[in-house]
Amino acid sequence: MMEPSQPIEAASPRPRRSRQARVAWGARVVTIGADAPVRVQSMTNTDTQDAIATAIQVKELAAAGSELVRITVNTPEAAAQVPFIREQLDRMGVDVPLIGDFHYNGHRLLAEYPDCAQALSKYRINPGNVGKGDKHDLQFGQMIEAALRWDKPVRIGVNWGSLDQELLSRLMDENAARAQPWDARSVMYEALIASAIGSARRAEALGMAGSQIILSCKVSGVQDLVSVYRALAARCDYPLHLGLTEAGMGAKGTVASSIALGILLQEGVGDTIRVSLTPQPGESRTQEVLIASEILQGLGLRSFVPSVTACPGCGRTTSTTFQELAKQIDDYLRAQMPLWRDRYPGVEKLRVAVMGCIVNGPGESKHADIGISLPGTGEAPAAPVFIDGQKAMTLRGANIAAEFHQIVESYIERKYGAGG
Repeated sequence: MMEPSQPIEAASPRPRRSRQARVAWGARVVTIGADAPVRVQSMTNTDTQDAIATAIQVKELAAAGSELVRITVNTPEAAAQVPFIREQLDRMGVDVPLIGDFHYNGHRLLAEYPDCAQALSKYRINPGNVGKGDKHDLQFGQMIEAALRWDKPVRIGVNWGSLDQELLSRLMDENAARAQPWDARSVMYEALIASAIGSARRAEALGMAGSQIILSCKVSGVQDLVSVYRALAARCDYPLHLGLTEAGMGAKGTVASSIALGILLQEGVGDTIRVSLTPQPGESRTQEVLIASEILQGLGLRSFVPSVTACPGCGRTTSTTFQELAKQIDDYLRAQMPLWRDRYPGVEKLRVAVMGCIVNGPGESKHADIGISLPGTGEAPAAPVFIDGQKAMTLRGANIAAEFHQIVESYIERKYGAGG
């Protein structure tokens, strides 16, 4: 076997090269872009007119790990409630910045409801929905003027479901005049990018600092998103927000988002992400936050919660004990994280292994900070526990799960507590 001429290096995402923006509320400042962590965003699906329900959902999203939360501001009634939503969050000690999502009438709402404009930390502007003809530039300018007046950053968010039709028509005419016309999809890509960058340049011409502008060009297809963002990143250095505009439900939405965002983030493209997951009936809105967090943690870009490694199971692992224990530990660690972030700094990097038989169990347990290898079919009823790579003890009897749970808690207290 031929040896490689160079050692094989571990893969890691390429560094990002965008500017850095700042989104703030009170003492809380969330930096976006450059060397800042890739941020997780989410959006409420409550009626913003219901201030209490919206504030409760924002709190849930923030507790799940969302660092920015977007709310719909679509009517005068919704705009009037935004200050009360912010006030309610402040009372609950939730300092997550709120982003106002504006379409069609944002220029009027920001002007007529100054308390709303002030209570928001960022405005999302869709250049395809700010007006047509002569009104387009005027109303876009009014929104930028509001952002300047209240010192708020903006996300110029282009969506291929609501493209500026005048721009698209012009690009199609230009394409038809080419000696070798592009295909329709390439023209669509160019329209998305031209709308985003052109709008950003206009905002700068109106006085907005480039560091206060974030761009997005959202589409629904994985390959489309990858193509558009690769080109967008090559043509500008604004921070970029990533996400499929309608990822879908369940496994489809999760997989599509993971593939698209994973490819781009690995290439160093993207500064904030959202998984626009359609909730299953009865499913919590926080699911989109958990998936976004797992994408970043899986790529090694962020650590949000301790990771639990568990084998998939096979004919050697007919017992469900390891499955139940893995879920119990994982659920417990996730539930405790809102309390542990300050109490146990660094606990989000903890690695736990819960394995189901002797084949890979001891090895995986040694690689983890703390791990257990439960007995598989035909194995002796003993479960060795490994701590920091060394076998620490062997558990036996009917209370293995409860005992291991207690060992994990003691390990966290010892390693990450004040005396750790």
